[in-house]
Amino acid sequence: MSTNNTVGKPVSRIEGIEKVTGKAQYSGEYNPPGLLYGYVVNSTITRGKIISMDTDKVKLIPGVVEVFTHKNRPSLAWFDFQYADMDAPPGAVFKPLRSPEIKFNGQPIALVVAESFELSRYAACQLIVEYAEETFETDLEDNLHKARDAKKGLSSFLKPSPAKPTGDFNTAFNQSPIKVSSVFKHATEHHNPMEMFTTTTVYEGSGKLTIYDKTQGTINSQLYVANIFGLHFKDVRVLSTYVGGAFGSGLRPQYQLFLCVLASLQLKKNVRVTLDRKQMFTFGHRPQTIQTTKFSTDKNGKLTALHHAAFAETSRFEDYIENVVGWSHQLYPAANTEFKYQVVPLDLFTPLDMRAPGGCTGMHAIEVAMDELSYELNIDPLELRLRNYSSRNPADKKPFTSKELEQCYVKGAEKFGWSNRSPQPGSMSRGNKLVGYGMATGIWDAMQLPARAEAIISKEGKL
Repeated sequence: MSTNNTVGKPVSRIEGIEKVTGKAQYSGEYNPPGLLYGYVVNSTITRGKIISMDTDKVKLIPGVVEVFTHKNRPSLAWFDFQYADMDAPPGAVFKPLRSPEIKFNGQPIALVVAESFELSRYAACQLIVEYAEETFETDLEDNLHKARDAKKGLSSFLKPSPAKPTGDFNTAFNQSPIKVSSVFKHATEHHNPMEMFTTTTVYEGSGKLTIYDKTQGTINSQLYVANIFGLHFKDVRVLSTYVGGAFGSGLRPQYQLFLCVLASLQLKKNVRVTLDRKQMFTFGHRPQTIQTTKFSTDKNGKLTALHHAAFAETSRFEDYIENVVGWSHQLYPAANTEFKYQVVPLDLFTPLDMRAPGGCTGMHAIEVAMDELSYELNIDPLELRLRNYSSRNPADKKPFTSKELEQCYVKGAEKFGWSNRSPQPGSMSRGNKLVGYGMATGIWDAMQLPARAEAIISKEGKL
């Protein structure tokens, strides 16, 4: 039996000292000479068109260098695929400053570049914008009648379509003695890591850039910049030495990267663009989702039918999807199943992966439904899960490479004193406080991808 010598012992993180002493330099802390600062102006309407922007007045403010808008945006890549990053869902990627059209609230419509951050922010507040506003739709529940299947793309293989139905769900569910039906509404959730989204672009001349970017994928940012601005990949160097949290928001290039590079190339200067806290709410997020579940069992608690449907928001220009409904049939065996996932295009920015995308949304609904069944059956919720335990993936009948969930159930219950709980809500107390015991199951993909390693050893036996 192998032993682990690190469990229970303090372990120094490689970057720990740098971070706690403030020596770690993040993307917004590199200060090349002659640095200029950009501040993004965001749309205050949700849908419509820009009629006018009084940029001349802003340019007269001492210290303001330039104001970039759709009117003076240089000619860049034209085709949609040139803007598509490695994590882009099917559709047409949003192109900042491409036109006067407003597609979502908070859309970047201008970049004010000045000699200091404070000045660029002040000048941005002085920009007067006139809009022609149009009717918009942002509420998922009000637009469920517009739900449709999502478009397929290269990234879809990581987020498979719902499994095909098995058996006869409607008959099995209607004839089962125990059944529950529920609706779950999941509101928008934003990432909000501690580190602001910041890009510092160092202009090196001759089409060469060094970019310090807040990102979880430097290669993704590199290809994105090179494709859009017509640069050679080797001339675009992207660094992200530290990431102060991201939770998935750094998977795709955000609009401050595009605007910062644009300004640096046009001005031939070093430029930094930082998004402030409120601007963190203007791009990717965990989407609004409405789910329905219908689970049924026989009198002994064995599942007979599973239905799980989800309806999620997406933007009007990209079809973002999550694996929300694929978990129950990987976890619990039932002969009769029905799964459905559809998107509803709204006037919002495209959602983005956020910590266990789709998994935590879907598993919440699944596990609440299982608990509801346990109360209908008057069976302990842990016992119900053990009665429906499977060592094979019920969806494809293949054995799991490893699965210690049963031992987790048993040992966890023992350590937690589960057998001492009272199942009646509100029946347990400690002093003047009510105490509740609950349990739930989590599941996530153990994605396995091809990998290769190479080691060269000298005659002396050294690497």
